[in-house]
Amino acid sequence: MSFEEISNKWSSSSLNNNGEDIPLRTFHNHRKAIELMFDINIECDKRNGYVYYIENSEDMERSGVRQWLINTFAVNNLINESHKLKHRILFEKIPSGQRLLTSIIEAMRDSATLEMTYQSYHRGYPSTFQLEPYCVKVFKQLWYVVGRSVYEDKVRIYSLDRIVDMQSVEIKFTLPNDFDAELYFENCYGVITTDGNTVETVDIKVYGMQVNYLKALPIHNSQQEVKSNNEYTIFRYHIKPTYDFQQELLSHGADIEVISPQWFRKEIRKIVEKQCDIYSK
Repeated sequence: MSFEEISNKWSSSSLNNNGEDIPLRTFHNHRKAIELMFDINIECDKRNGYVYYIENSEDMERSGVRQWLINTFAVNNLINESHKLKHRILFEKIPSGQRLLTSIIEAMRDSATLEMTYQSYHRGYPSTFQLEPYCVKVFKQLWYVVGRSVYEDKVRIYSLDRIVDMQSVEIKFTLPNDFDAELYFENCYGVITTDGNTVETVDIKVYGMQVNYLKALPIHNSQQEVKSNNEYTIFRYHIKPTYDFQQELLSHGADIEVISPQWFRKEIRKIVEKQCDIYSK
């Protein structure tokens, strides 16, 4: 778009109460702010009539955090423009993120160690220890922090909603060069990564309308369609069959059947049989 076209768009925007044109200097200030906030570069093509374009726009689609920031910003602006619709736009609540997420991200930014008091579901009492925060992840309305437990000298995952108390301590840490947050979760569904399972080829048979849902929203990025007919579709995954993945498959009820590996199929069958026993009483 040319600057004239951008200015005309701004003139007709509901955010522009006075209908005034945007000064060129103000436009460049906003352009620089967008670069700092979203890491998006808006460049000018002087050879093609001084039109502005987004440099490496394809990178925006590959960056999950960047897309999340842009979508959040865009939705916020739309709601502000149409404030009368606020009660008609419903969001899922993520309670654990509001209280602690900012402090954890600041600690990640500053390479600062956290002292954390954590109440696990598996213990009757909380424990206090130091954690080097590596990354954060949201999954099913809950935020999780991944980091090295100094006491155990192992990378662990902790749910923010189970943190009783947390504060930063004056101990710096160095993020390992070989740690990659995306690679850490690459072969997993959810947040469980170390429950003894290795990466396997998992085939599932999906029936009815559920096929369309999985095509639109794949369970995992390794999802492949290997066979399809009028009755069912078989999807294949290269994934660790963890508890999270198991629960996701079970949540679809009779619309999904595990075909292989056999040990995983038997595991699902045991759970289904136990459910049948409960409901038959």
